[in-house]
Amino acid sequence: MLKTRSLLGAGVLLMSAGAQATEPAGLKSALAGERLGLLPAMQFRLSNGNCPDCVTVKQGLWYFQNEVLAVPLPSQPVSSFKRGGDIVRGTREWAPDGAKDQLALPGLVWLGAPHILDDARILADGAHVRSTDDAVTSLALAPKLASNLSYWDPKTTAFFAQREVRMRGTYIEADGKSSFVARTVWPKDFAIDQSKMRAQPLGKDESFASYVRAEGGGASSPFSTRLLWERKPGQARQWQEKPVIGVVLNGAQGDDDEAYGGHFAVATGYLGRQGEWSDWIVNNFYNLDSVSEKGIIAAPVPMDNYLMDLNSGQQYYRPSYMLVAVLSNARTAAAYQGGVQRVFNHFYRHDFTYQHAKANCTGISLDVFKGLGWNIPQRGPTSNLKALGAYAYLSAKDMSLASGRKIYDYLTEEQVRLYPAVAFEAAGNDLLQLVGATKGKARKLTAYEKQLQGDIEALVLVRIPQIPSSRVMGSNPVFSFSEYMKRTPPNQADWKIVPVGARPFPEALRDTSTPPPKASSPVPLPVAGIALGGVIGIGALIRRRRKPRPSAG
Repeated sequence: MLKTRSLLGAGVLLMSAGAQATEPAGLKSALAGERLGLLPAMQFRLSNGNCPDCVTVKQGLWYFQNEVLAVPLPSQPVSSFKRGGDIVRGTREWAPDGAKDQLALPGLVWLGAPHILDDARILADGAHVRSTDDAVTSLALAPKLASNLSYWDPKTTAFFAQREVRMRGTYIEADGKSSFVARTVWPKDFAIDQSKMRAQPLGKDESFASYVRAEGGGASSPFSTRLLWERKPGQARQWQEKPVIGVVLNGAQGDDDEAYGGHFAVATGYLGRQGEWSDWIVNNFYNLDSVSEKGIIAAPVPMDNYLMDLNSGQQYYRPSYMLVAVLSNARTAAAYQGGVQRVFNHFYRHDFTYQHAKANCTGISLDVFKGLGWNIPQRGPTSNLKALGAYAYLSAKDMSLASGRKIYDYLTEEQVRLYPAVAFEAAGNDLLQLVGATKGKARKLTAYEKQLQGDIEALVLVRIPQIPSSRVMGSNPVFSFSEYMKRTPPNQADWKIVPVGARPFPEALRDTSTPPPKASSPVPLPVAGIALGGVIGIGALIRRRRKPRPSAG
């Protein structure tokens, strides 16, 4: 006869039959004694998207019907929204001085699994895991998605067998035996250890771009940290339990010609006592209207899920880099987190939609900072003139105005909002200037920029290698359109592309009082203006030629 019981009083039911297996040390609920970024996990409960009483936007729950979520307890304040899709204006109206006294809870955090098994070691056979009490538990892996091009293989087992790990997954008991089905595996030696760090500012001929490009992007390089700047050099570092903002850059995939641009996200949380950072919350924006081949859904997610989920984790298909601002006060990170949580509400409601040029992962993330008052210096578009020529060429070549419009938008968009690598470099350069580590063009600082300037205690660079698997190694992301074109085959028919299916937004979930976002015209305004000017000019020329000449006699 099957029995059910809860794990550590967390309301997570496990199935058991017959004799009861001994729970391994380090096993707990995904919320027990945990943090979700800046917030204690005790303020949340476990649920999924089929939650009738969750205090969050129903549109957000729709995307996670069969996924494990952390949702706010009914008694907790939850991030709201104000109708409209303008991120900068909405954030500025919500926090006009770039600060908020209290951080409300996000409507949901995507956990993916109900349990954590900490301080464990995967055995060399890849089929068992040993906990600190020497208990050996059967290990299974979350199934590979059919659309995913690669997965865990013997190289992955060998990598994790060398180190202690922390895993998210599902613990199962049946017939006196236990097993753990792992969904996320985090290498615990990937720590930001202040005691082992030495000061190493950027050199005279060094830049964030050269750091990212070093060693071919560093996919096979060891995990490393580098102290760029600290406010009180020479004094004992007290970073434990300090709040942080992390600017995350993910590299280029090695098997997808559309993914050389990389990915961008912003994380918040606290640095752990031993340099832990797996519980930071990453605000991950992806296109909601297509189904990711790796199962990625836009959401606030714990860092270990973001980087190390067996299907969707960024580290399974490219290297990553992170610039961490260690803060003396949580207010600066809390303001960003509160602002971006409101943006997720708008995003799930489809008050605005993901656009690869105008509203991608980089642009959305930076627009929150802009609304708060961090004015990262801009670099301008790639080329307005080239955009006109490319629009005409591709529209004619592909017999599609939409094709021309796509390339036009890329070439006319601000590069700091468009390219993840450029945004990473621009944000890093500005942080160094704000704290006085480098010189730059002086500007009048906003209230939020003054907070950043005063709260930052240290700036740390982190290089995160790709996890070995059956996937080919990735590399550094591109920093320009020309670099992107050099990497891709000249004939687009030869590009390696992973097709994805559409995920239409249900009309029943649309707020009828909020009109859907307007689709861009296939003909950009400057092109239409040039065309109109040409038509007017031709008409004037024809009229001039038809005008009767005065008689000579």
